[in-house]
Amino acid sequence: MQFTRRIMTEIETQIGSKEIILVTGMRRVGKTTLMRMLYEKIESANKVFLDLENIIEQKIFEEIDYNNIWANLSLYGLSNKEKAYIFIDEIQTAPGVVKAIKYLYDHYNVKFFLTGSSSFYLKNLFSESLAGRKIIFELFPLDFQEFLIFKEVTKNINNKFEAKSKNKSLISYEKYKAHYQEYMIYGGFPQVVLVTDPAQKEIYLKDIFISYFEKDVKILADFRRINIFRDLLLLLMERTGSKLEITKLASEIGVSRETVYNYLSFLQSTYFVSLISPFSRNVDREVSGTKKIYFCDNGILTIFSKISGGALLENCVYNTIRKYGKINYYQKRSGAEIDFILPEKNIALEIKKKGTLQEYKRLSKTASSLGMNEWYIVSQLFTADKGMIPALDL
Repeated sequence: MQFTRRIMTEIETQIGSKEIILVTGMRRVGKTTLMRMLYEKIESANKVFLDLENIIEQKIFEEIDYNNIWANLSLYGLSNKEKAYIFIDEIQTAPGVVKAIKYLYDHYNVKFFLTGSSSFYLKNLFSESLAGRKIIFELFPLDFQEFLIFKEVTKNINNKFEAKSKNKSLISYEKYKAHYQEYMIYGGFPQVVLVTDPAQKEIYLKDIFISYFEKDVKILADFRRINIFRDLLLLLMERTGSKLEITKLASEIGVSRETVYNYLSFLQSTYFVSLISPFSRNVDREVSGTKKIYFCDNGILTIFSKISGGALLENCVYNTIRKYGKINYYQKRSGAEIDFILPEKNIALEIKKKGTLQEYKRLSKTASSLGMNEWYIVSQLFTADKGMIPALDL
C-alpha cells in the first residue's frame, strides 16, 4: 500500500505551472515513491518516467543537438506535438543532463519533475543553469503525524498550539503513547516504519547509514580522510541538542577548525544534520552565533550512539516541528534558555520528560521578555497542567 506524504498537496498545486519541480532530500526518504504517485496523477498519456541510475536512460539526453532528444524519447511513447511530462529520478547521477533539460524547457512545451538525493550537489548543479526555472521541495523522514498514517492509525493533530494545549486528553495520550515511543526510538524512514520487527528495523537503519557513506560521502565529497569524517560524525551524535564547540571538536579528532566547518557544511547540505542558530532580533548576531545540532532521524541516533532519553526526545520534537517553519533556540548569558523558538509564529517551546508548573512559570518569564506571543512546555509524559502540550500532539 502507498501512503501520501504531506508535501504531495503542495506539489500538486504546481502541476499546471511551467516551472521544473525538483524534489530533493536524503536517500530512502521516499522521493521515488512520491514521484511515481505524482506520475499516476498526470491524466495525460504523453508522459514518461526515467531513472538516471540506468545508464541506457542517461543516453537519451546525450545528443550534440538537443532537438534530437525527442527522437530518443519517442521510443518511450513521448511526443513533442502536445504538452509532455517528463519525470527523471536520481538526477545527480548524470549532471550533464541539466543542460539538455534547460534547452527543452526553454524551447518546448514540456513539464519536468526531478528527484535528487543531495542538496550539496544539486544546489551547485542547479543554482545558475536553472535559475528562475525551478521550484524546489525538500522531503524529510516522516514526522509523527505521517508516521501514524503509515501505521494506518488515525489521529487528528491541530496546527494551533493553543488548541494542542487546551484540548489535550489522557485517553488520547494513552492510545498513542506506544506509537510515539516507537517513533522516538526508530525514527521515520518509511522503510523502517513499515516493518514491525525491531531486528529488521535495525538492519534497515544500518543499511541506510552505510548507503549514505557509500553513495553520498564517498562519491559526492572529496574527503581524503573518511575515517576522520566518520569519527566526527559519531562525536556529533553524542552532542545532539547541544551547542557546538568547534575548537574542541577539532582538537578531539586532530584536524583544523576549517576542516570541521567543511564537514559540518557537507553533513547539513546532505540533510544528515540540521544546525540551528540562537534567536536574536539582530540578523547578523543570529547568523554568527553558536549553532546547536540535530540529526535527520532518531533511528540513526539509536543505532549508532548512546545519547540520553532527553536528547532523543528533543531531536524527535525538532524533526516534528520543522513543518511549522524556521526554528531557533535561545540562551542568555545568565543561563536562562529555551529549547526552541518558532520566530515566524512568535512561539517558545521547552522540551521536558514531564513538565511542571514551576518550569512553565520560568519559561513564561523568559519568553515574555523576548516578546513571544505564546509559550508551552512540550512534555513526553502526560500532564493536565496549564501550558503543557503532549509531545505526541505536535
